[in-house]
Amino acid sequence: MDKLSLKDLSIKGKKVLMRVDFNIPLDSNLEITDDTRIQKALPSIKYVIENGGTLILMSHLGRPKGKKDLKHSLKPCQDRLTELLGKPVFFAQDCIGEEVEKMAGALKSGQILLLENLRFHEAETKPGKDTNFAKQLASLGDLYVNEAFGSAHRKHSSTYSICKHFPKKSAMGFLLESEVDHLAKVLHPKRPFYAIIGGAKVSSKVGILTNLIEKVDGLFIGGAMANTFFKAKSISIGSSIYEEAEIETCKQILKKAKELKVTIHLPLDFVIADKFSEKADIKFASMKVGFEVPWMGLDIGSNTLKEWEKSMQDCQTIFWNGPLGVFEMEPFAKGTFAIAEFLSHLSATTIVGGGDSVAAVAKLGLEKRFSHISTGGGAALEYIEFGSLPAIEVLTKK
Repeated sequence: MDKLSLKDLSIKGKKVLMRVDFNIPLDSNLEITDDTRIQKALPSIKYVIENGGTLILMSHLGRPKGKKDLKHSLKPCQDRLTELLGKPVFFAQDCIGEEVEKMAGALKSGQILLLENLRFHEAETKPGKDTNFAKQLASLGDLYVNEAFGSAHRKHSSTYSICKHFPKKSAMGFLLESEVDHLAKVLHPKRPFYAIIGGAKVSSKVGILTNLIEKVDGLFIGGAMANTFFKAKSISIGSSIYEEAEIETCKQILKKAKELKVTIHLPLDFVIADKFSEKADIKFASMKVGFEVPWMGLDIGSNTLKEWEKSMQDCQTIFWNGPLGVFEMEPFAKGTFAIAEFLSHLSATTIVGGGDSVAAVAKLGLEKRFSHISTGGGAALEYIEFGSLPAIEVLTKK
C-alpha cells in the first residue's frame, strides 16, 4: 500500500489522535459481550505508548443519532481497555470542547485518553452540517492514525474530513494495514477462487455480487438472498422472505454468470419450517420443485452441504460473507456452522468478512484456523468491490 504506516511516523513527544473502531456489542446491563475490536486495536495502541507518544482515542458506538445517549457511551470500553493494558485510561465526557482540550493538553508521555462517542454529535456522520467539528477533533493531536477499518468506507468527520488538517501526518494503523494486505489476496487471488455470499438482502450486496462474478471461479449463494434468486428462476419458495424489487437484478446476475461461464451454486435443498420459530415443524425440501405456503426456507440442507463442500475442495482462495441460514436459532444453524467448520480445515487462503459470519466462526472458536477475520463487513465488501475506500484514499502517501 502506498500510504504511510504508523511505523513511518515520528511519534516520540507527539500527541497521536487515533480513530479506532470500538463499536462493540453491549448487553442490557451495558456489559461488553465481545471485545474483539478492542483487542484488535491493542498492537497500535501499545506501539504509540511504548515509543514515547501520548494517545488520544476516538470512536463511535451504535447509532445515537447525533444526541447524547448514555446507552451508547464508550465508558465500558475505557474500563475494558484499562484491564487489558494494566494501566489507567483517562475518559473524556465529550469528544470536543474546552474540557476535552484541557485533558488532552495535560497528557504526559505514555498516557491515554479515550473520548466520548463521536456520534453524540450529528456532524460526525454529516460533516457538511458543521465543518468545524473535524477541525476541533484535529486540534487535539499532532499526528493522525486511522485504525478503524470498519468505518473506512464512510466519509465521516473523524475518518475522512479530518485528514485535511494533518497534511503529511496521517497514517494507517496496524489493523487497517493488515486488513488491506489480506483483502488484496481477494483482489489478486490464487485460483481456483470461490466466494460464499449469504445474508438476507440482495439489495445490500448487488455491487459485490456483480463484481465477484467477474473475479471468481464459482459463487455460492445462501441465506435469505437465495430466495430472490429462486423467484427469478420461477421456483416456489412458499412464505420465505425475498425482495420483489431485486428479481430482475438476480436475473441479470444469472445471465452474466452464464456468459462468463461462472457457476452459481444455489442451494439444492432447504431446511423449511411452517413458522419463524425454534418450535416450528421442520422438514427438508428439494429446490428442484420448491415448496408451498406456509413453509419457509430457514437454512441450507444436507444435500447442499455435500455438493458445496465437494465443489470447494480444490479452492486456493475463498471469501465468505454472510450466514447461510437463521443461525441464531439452533434448528437452523447447521448450514452456517458446517461451512465454517469445513473452511477451517482447508489449506487455502480463507477470508471471512461480515458480522454474522464472523460471529459464527467465533462461536465455534475457529478464528485462528482462518487466514483472516475481517473487522468490517460493509467495509470489506466495498474494498473488494472498488479496490480502495474513501478513508484510506485521504491518508498521506509515502
